[in-house]
Amino acid sequence: MFSFCTEPETLEKAAWLACYLTTGKHLAFYASFGTVLALLAITAPVALLFGFGGAMAARSHIPPLRWFGKTYSAMVRGVPDIIFFLFVPIALDQGLEWLRHHAKCPDWDAPVRQGSDFVVCTQAKLPLSTSPQWIHETYGFLLAVIAFAIVFGAFAASVLYGAMRAVPRSQVETAEAYGMTHRQSFWRIVVPQMWVYALPGLSNLWQILVKATPLLFLLGVEDIVYWARELGSAKTSAFTYPHGDWRLYYFMGLLVFYLLLTAISERVFARLMRRMSHGQATLGGEELRKAAAA
Repeated sequence: MFSFCTEPETLEKAAWLACYLTTGKHLAFYASFGTVLALLAITAPVALLFGFGGAMAARSHIPPLRWFGKTYSAMVRGVPDIIFFLFVPIALDQGLEWLRHHAKCPDWDAPVRQGSDFVVCTQAKLPLSTSPQWIHETYGFLLAVIAFAIVFGAFAASVLYGAMRAVPRSQVETAEAYGMTHRQSFWRIVVPQMWVYALPGLSNLWQILVKATPLLFLLGVEDIVYWARELGSAKTSAFTYPHGDWRLYYFMGLLVFYLLLTAISERVFARLMRRMSHGQATLGGEELRKAAAA
């Protein structure tokens, strides 16, 4: 990046380090922190949407819908997360390519499954081999988002289902006595009040989601773990910037990043909990009322 970086072997330590830390691979490493934050920013609301849908399905009076909601939550929570993280992207990718294969190559007579290989025509590939690199990276990232959202949506469904049941039944009955329909009482009474009961569980899920982001490395996304291992491993004199095994230092940097992220998250959730507890008939709300009266 700097003009004096043309001959690294002639540089002093400080200048050498400045050039080393501004190489193209290091810039990709710094950008990968944005990839992790983008995953969290996108996955959290999508997983919450999945969870809300699953919780509503589990409360449904329609038996098939109720069975689906409870099965989704129980099945996903009962299977190790790593299995879904590896299965969902592969299943989605091959499923989409299989559909495109039958639509774009109807005259193809060879089987798609050839032993352990999955072979489709060139036009059915996702993304196309001629697509630019950013499309390949975006496609892999979106598959990862869907996998994370399905897994954490199941846990969110369980949390939200319990929070909905925690809202005092007497309040719903009072609303219905005033003429509200079941749907009106749900959206006007249950949903606004359930968040104070759901927030502790959702905050735990958020922290687990943060800790699960290194699994992006297993899904083929070049995240911070990938680059930390790539840059920190020993480099011989064949490389422009040779060095020993520096993985310890890179992973210590990741440790600091995750500790800061979780610390900030705890403060944000504590403020949200305090704000939502105000005026509520909960332990937190009672503590706030007593503190205000003191």
